[in-house]
Amino acid sequence: MIFAAGLGTRLRPLTDTVPKALIEVGGITMLERVIRKIAAAGISEIAVNIHHHAAKVRHFIETHHIEGVSISVCDESEMLLDTGGGVAAAAPLLGYDDDILLHNADILTDFDLGEMMTSHTSSGADATLLADTRNTSRYLLFDHSGKMTGWQNTSTGEVRSPFGDIPTDSYRHLAFGGIHIISPNTLRTIASYSQANPVFSITPFYTNMCGTLDIRAFTPSAPYSWFDIGRPETLAKARDMFADSKK
Repeated sequence: MIFAAGLGTRLRPLTDTVPKALIEVGGITMLERVIRKIAAAGISEIAVNIHHHAAKVRHFIETHHIEGVSISVCDESEMLLDTGGGVAAAAPLLGYDDDILLHNADILTDFDLGEMMTSHTSSGADATLLADTRNTSRYLLFDHSGKMTGWQNTSTGEVRSPFGDIPTDSYRHLAFGGIHIISPNTLRTIASYSQANPVFSITPFYTNMCGTLDIRAFTPSAPYSWFDIGRPETLAKARDMFADSKK
């Protein structure tokens, strides 16, 4: 599933007329880049949620066919459901038979998705999250075995964990990279959770549920590039790196 419904408020006025998913980097829209990356990993069925400039995103999907890939649209035009609610709404399209790769449309990266998929399958985790030591103020916390234990905002000191008052200095602080894999069991849990909370973000969900679900971090073994193009400064950096490239 590709999250393409966001408002892109940090990129205004650019996103007043162009949905964030259709912003181009190196002459290629972010949505096409993510679709092709997912397809290259061997995934042939993709769901895309839409909200902001929904008609433009739908038109792009309908007019840009990628061989071997079937794309379904989950339309959130009437209400933006955030990432967690978006997954729940797309559950009928995603089905409960296989693991689901979730990818933000504004994340541009070049690591091997196949390695992440193998890591998820071999660990038997309920969810596997791309996470590394990138500097941020909001970190996911993981114990020595690689399991998620909570979340911390280092700017404010706020800590959230289902395990109570945990010693945060004893845990790994990793930044979430906007790409994750969930099991059918996790999708069922998300769908059930959404019945009382139809609009919710996936990160607080993971924080609340990490005491029940086996949520693990994945960091690629090889160096890789990572951009969140949702901010003007990072969009500019990505465009500089991929200038005039069709890769």
